[in-house]
Amino acid sequence: MNILAPPRARLTVEVVHDLVCPWCYLGLRRLLRTLRARPDLAVELAWRPFLLNPDMPRLGMAWGDYVVRKFGGEDRARRLYTTIAQVAAGEGLALDFNAIARVPSSVDAHRLVRHAVRAGGPDSSAEGLVMALFRAHFAQGRDIGSRAVLTAIAEENGVPGAAAFLASDAETDAIHAENLRAHRLGINGVPCFVIAGRHAIAGAQESEVIERLLDVAALEGA
Repeated sequence: MNILAPPRARLTVEVVHDLVCPWCYLGLRRLLRTLRARPDLAVELAWRPFLLNPDMPRLGMAWGDYVVRKFGGEDRARRLYTTIAQVAAGEGLALDFNAIARVPSSVDAHRLVRHAVRAGGPDSSAEGLVMALFRAHFAQGRDIGSRAVLTAIAEENGVPGAAAFLASDAETDAIHAENLRAHRLGINGVPCFVIAGRHAIAGAQESEVIERLLDVAALEGA
């Protein structure tokens, strides 16, 4: 260790997201790429759930029914998703909206993320699981509203005890409370990154924009 090296600035970034939001997938990818380029920053990610579809049935709904309700029809939805897929491809993310047969409730997936953080201990990171959940939904068409699918994803990513946890209703109320808290804080869309509890940046911003806000927060904390 170089004892002359300056200490790394420590920051917490709250990632307010929904696991069925493609812009959140893209925004998180950009955030992580930015952080990898800044080894001078010691950043802890805190995962904050947001429910884009709070009234979604637990078993989800058919893709066609969802896009009619959400966008007024499949043609408009496909134009929008084609644009998102093109932007995501520029970040190295392959999205396949045609593979999605059902739009899930994301409550159980958010619960699994909370479980992963706690199962791994206070210093654990659920980053790998979160990215795996996004990839499963948007690239592989897996139903992340299914507890069996979530259990399999948890096992693939080394998260213990997922089956028993998901079979319970643990943390369900907490997910809804966190969603309500986000709205009360004025967060009405995601992704939203809250840096050091003071600075918020909404949307899947470019890395340069994220980096500027990280620098501001780091200077304030110096």
